[in-house]
Amino acid sequence: MSNARRIEEYALLSDLQAASLVSLDGSVDWACFPRFDSGACFAALLGTPDNGRWLLAPASEGYASRRCYRPGTLILETTHKTTEGSVRVIDFMPPRGKLPDIVRIVEGVSGQVPMRSELVIRFDYGHIVPWVRRLDGDRLATAGPDALCFRTPVEVHGENFTTVSEFTVGPGDRVPFVLTWYPSHEPPPERVEPDVALSDTETYWREWLESSHLHGSFQDEIRESLVVLKALTYAPTGGIVAAPTTSLPEQIGGVRNWDYRFCWLRDASLTLHAMLAAGYREEALAWREWLLRAVAGDPAEVQIMYGVAGERRLEERIIDWLPGFLDSRPVRVGNAASHQLQLDVYGEVLDAAYQTLAHGVDGSEHGWDLYRKLLSWLEEGWRQKDAGIWEVRGPLRHFTHSKVMAWVAFDRAVRMHQEFGLDGPVHRWRELRREIKEQILRCGWSERKQAFTQSYDSDALDASILQMPIVGFLPADDPRFVSTVAVIRRELSVDGLLLRYRDVGEVDGLPPGEGVFLACSFWLVEVLALQGKPAEANALFARLLTLRNDLGLLSEEYDPHAGIQLGNFPQAFTHLALVEAALTLKQTHATGIDEERV
Repeated sequence: MSNARRIEEYALLSDLQAASLVSLDGSVDWACFPRFDSGACFAALLGTPDNGRWLLAPASEGYASRRCYRPGTLILETTHKTTEGSVRVIDFMPPRGKLPDIVRIVEGVSGQVPMRSELVIRFDYGHIVPWVRRLDGDRLATAGPDALCFRTPVEVHGENFTTVSEFTVGPGDRVPFVLTWYPSHEPPPERVEPDVALSDTETYWREWLESSHLHGSFQDEIRESLVVLKALTYAPTGGIVAAPTTSLPEQIGGVRNWDYRFCWLRDASLTLHAMLAAGYREEALAWREWLLRAVAGDPAEVQIMYGVAGERRLEERIIDWLPGFLDSRPVRVGNAASHQLQLDVYGEVLDAAYQTLAHGVDGSEHGWDLYRKLLSWLEEGWRQKDAGIWEVRGPLRHFTHSKVMAWVAFDRAVRMHQEFGLDGPVHRWRELRREIKEQILRCGWSERKQAFTQSYDSDALDASILQMPIVGFLPADDPRFVSTVAVIRRELSVDGLLLRYRDVGEVDGLPPGEGVFLACSFWLVEVLALQGKPAEANALFARLLTLRNDLGLLSEEYDPHAGIQLGNFPQAFTHLALVEAALTLKQTHATGIDEERV
């Protein structure tokens, strides 16, 4: 594979429990089974083909490729044009029955095209070479608890621990391949009928998408991002992973490489709002129930993230045998930020509870009891320093955004009492809401900068402050906020797009260097819309849409100078911010204010 790889050249496949990434040239370079956060059996994404991949492509050099998702689905169709003719490869993961499958169907389009499948399986993130054996024409690869069954009607042989198939397709020919993971202590799985699986998968995705209530402007962009969010959902529990990958770099060659295959509480409010606005009550309820199970227990021990089934121990370690994407080391598995105190998650959890009720979904007595316990801890806990929304690994601070979200927690508690009759010490909540707001207005404001700043007693700027009117803390036209936006746009912009903050090494204890953070620019779209600047908001939104890859996918960050996506891919937080920006544009065009959000 070329050293000029780009993160955005990949496509996402998912069966709603696990995911894989397929490159434009037809190589499955990343796949973790049986869950999003399991060890990878294909890890070429973070190394070389020797770390595991499945290439299915024309045997000749120099072919040209184009691709798309079949409309309304997550079924990938890639057409390769060669000097001998054209061929189409259909890739998909059927929504999980019992076991995860990758199904690949080669269709001849024109001419006679020689094809080659090269299957290199390396369990444990590209480290373990499996024992491969043949059974009734199938190839079975086994190592420890993992096994993969490879089935195809074409002849298969082995070359240096690589399973190879070579064949030629002409017009109308169809050659299927099925790869299925199963526990090594169980017998090989039942056969999958590729064309039946294709039909079932197409029906599933189209029926799911057609159940949406979205209409009008931006419905296509919103639906494409909602498909990504659905694809990142772990169906058995309703949890949504932040991304299906680990350690894709925020700077090529840099060390800001993190594991995002977990569920962040921060995504809860945005996810619930997006799903409910689109009419997906089942997904929203599943996510709410996951949230309640995950945070159950001592309110002082609420984590910012959990495993897909609510696991708390996400210990971070380095996989030193993988060189990383374009030599971006280290490759990390697990995430030490799971142990951080981030006060904003309490606000996000309470906002999620409020959004659910505001959309007409009944609450539960158990849920309200839990929320009250969280609020009880936050009555004093909000005064602490924390690691902030960006999960800094430097000194703890009084981050302004964290305090704003603590205000949100008590504000939503008061609203739930007023609007839905839920009981609680509402007088104390009102007082805390007032106290927190007064402190933020006093300590989070810099006279010198004429802006709200990243943390108290600092002049550093932070794009998370853009959330103030989005969550209802201040009106978008408040003179102090208007001034803040002007300063942020002046000092945090790179080619018109926003960094999270500058001087990153000083703040977060890591070497500097990262791209613009795409969610921040989507927040700016919302702010501009709320400030009555629809032309600017729409222009920025249109530009951000052009940064998506050819399949509509976005990662966490973007390098405006190199024109490449950076960070884990695709990123739920970015797609959530896209959906929120589109919904705000729709709402403000109609009413002038974002009434439904705040």
